[in-house]
Amino acid sequence: MQTPKLERIAAGYVFPPGAAGLSLTVEQPSTGFSWRHGEAHRPYFIASITKLFTAALIVQLCEEHKLTLDARASDLLGCETMAGLNIYDGRDFGSRVTIGELLAHTSGIPDYFEDKRPDGGTVLADLLKADRGWSFDELLSISRSMKAHFAPSTPGKAFYSDTNYMLLGRIVETLAGCSYENALRNRILQPLALEDTWLFTPATLDRYREVTAVMYRNMPLHTPRALASFAAEGAIVSTMRDQIRFLRAFVGGELFPKTSLTGMTAQWRSIFSPLVPLSYGIGVMRFSIPRWQSPFFPVPAMIGHSGVFGTMLFYVPDRDLYIAGTVNQMVPRSLAYRLLVRIALAF
Repeated sequence: MQTPKLERIAAGYVFPPGAAGLSLTVEQPSTGFSWRHGEAHRPYFIASITKLFTAALIVQLCEEHKLTLDARASDLLGCETMAGLNIYDGRDFGSRVTIGELLAHTSGIPDYFEDKRPDGGTVLADLLKADRGWSFDELLSISRSMKAHFAPSTPGKAFYSDTNYMLLGRIVETLAGCSYENALRNRILQPLALEDTWLFTPATLDRYREVTAVMYRNMPLHTPRALASFAAEGAIVSTMRDQIRFLRAFVGGELFPKTSLTGMTAQWRSIFSPLVPLSYGIGVMRFSIPRWQSPFFPVPAMIGHSGVFGTMLFYVPDRDLYIAGTVNQMVPRSLAYRLLVRIALAF
């Protein structure tokens, strides 16, 4: 019965000429149901869904007793790296930020991507104007130029920051003894046979045209150098098939014990505003619409992650439902979330 509903939902999304359009996969293992719209092996930039991969790597290192969530990032990266990243009320808290705070976005560290610099600009606005790359140190410097949002682990506070996961990527490299790309390949991609998933880097700029184009309104983006700068926080290329496989492993205990996921999802904090139904646990996002916002049609909560390019990867525990795909469109950002709601309500 769900297939006709999903087909109608997909048909209702109209895209500009030249846009790649909707790519979407829905699976329900408990019933054997599977449905796809678009090519299963068509690669696309998953954007911030990359953070789920980074979180998985960090949790693996914790399980191997190479790391604890209470460990200070400065003990691994050095006080010089962390200095100035969180100056609040005249005090520098940078050296006190922990791994757990980076994972949960409770560090208070500014977001290099969308927070405004002193000149009023943002990295996001810059890349929309012209393609350019940034180094790790440049993005750290941008973060230091911004005001911290709160002291680390301020009760009830969380703020979504790409800087947090950029730092976690460097921590993965420090503890794994190899590049983030190799750690990703050795620990996740190869064990799960994710053959169509890879990290977009300065060394793979020539593969940019292999990947589905992302639209900003009616304009296709051409930002290979920018995207190659975002590594552990947003530079993975994948497919719907591989994304579903990864998420099933993430929630199913293949990458780390299920007990770890229980801890990661035990507490949720709003990362934007009370009116935005997105919250964060430890390394994982929740999309949960409160009953007062949808009084007649209760929407089940979903865990996973989304991305700025209209990408989505979520598991709906109450329905045993996996959803992966992309609208390949940056604006409006609500587009992918409206789609998620309609899919969940179809079951």
